[in-house]
Amino acid sequence: MASPFASMRFFNYRLWFGGSLVSSTAVWLQRVAQDWYVLTVLTDHDSSQVGIVTALQFLPILGLSGFAGALADRVKGRKILQISLLGVCLVSLCMGVLIQTGVCNMWHMYALAVASGIIIAIDTPARQAFVGELVPRTHMANAIALNATAFHAARLIGPAIAGLLIEWYGVGPVSLATAVLFLIPILTMALMRAGELVQRPFVPRAPGQVREALAYVRGRTDIRVILLLVFVVSALGMNFQMTSALMATDVFGKSAGQFGVLSSFMAVGSILGAVAAAARAPRIRTILCGAALYGLVEIGLGLAPTYWWFAALSVPTGLFMLTTSTSANAYVQIHTDEEKRGRVMSLYSLVFLGATPVGSPLIGWVGQVLGARWSILVGGMASLGIAVVCGLWAVAHWGVRLRFEGWRPRIERSR
Repeated sequence: MASPFASMRFFNYRLWFGGSLVSSTAVWLQRVAQDWYVLTVLTDHDSSQVGIVTALQFLPILGLSGFAGALADRVKGRKILQISLLGVCLVSLCMGVLIQTGVCNMWHMYALAVASGIIIAIDTPARQAFVGELVPRTHMANAIALNATAFHAARLIGPAIAGLLIEWYGVGPVSLATAVLFLIPILTMALMRAGELVQRPFVPRAPGQVREALAYVRGRTDIRVILLLVFVVSALGMNFQMTSALMATDVFGKSAGQFGVLSSFMAVGSILGAVAAAARAPRIRTILCGAALYGLVEIGLGLAPTYWWFAALSVPTGLFMLTTSTSANAYVQIHTDEEKRGRVMSLYSLVFLGATPVGSPLIGWVGQVLGARWSILVGGMASLGIAVVCGLWAVAHWGVRLRFEGWRPRIERSR
């Protein structure tokens, strides 16, 4: 088993990790502030409006993923990422000013969500492909998992800090603070040593590049299975920012600070899952078993009788969520040809992030009509179901079988 922190030996990656930790903290500050403002100020705890805002934030990915992937294969990632970070800084600044001046309403939140979505669509494939410039290929799985660790370490502290700051100062100052935080990773990227960046092949602009990537994925059954599983789990099973807000307010009657604490509990498990994934090579068996266990624990989360039971079950939920998503991301990146990585990862981003506009309004509607618990139970049943379906498909088409060594599941080829 490799060291879970092997990629930290590279100077540029250390800068990247620090910048990612800061920017991810800013992202979580902004998300909590946005959801709380919509839920408690602009509406009377209307979860469907939170779902619409969330969907609008990810909707541009559906239209821009092909362009963004081709751009990531043509242009150096550092340039794209610095511009996108400046963009999210401006969005946070606008939101803070609108709230502080007392003129913010729902259409402003819709517009800011779309603007954020455009930036996310361009940023995501470039961000994922840029990992290949920071470390050699042998360290990519470790670097990807450590990226997830940074994101969820920020998730551990970001929502809790956001909840407290909202209680003390209000939503506007939180948004203004995030605008300042987004400037820090721009600086860390400027300090990287250009001579130590790993050179990867860049593809000149040409017609048919997106179709070429689609044809490549069609010929890879392993990637297709992963994309299907990731789509269903992301669309229906990973809406925790919305569903946790519903559980905190509607079921348990808690405040903004206690809502933020729920996300932090889940982040503890997420960090454990990311660190575990960093120490292992990504395998399809890890992805399938992780998704099944995630679905089971999520069902338990939806049935939690008290606030503290919900908080405690959030830890294993986060662990299996990150084991699954990090392993899936790393598998696709490592097993994709370098010159196609940006475009293939844009398809992965389309599936992973673009699933949110499909699933979040549905889950929000379920929470509004059937209650907050069902918004989580539906996601858990969907995650478990798709893991079983993909596992049965693997048995039928790849000749694999499931066995147990003690309590540990193993998926192996039987022929």
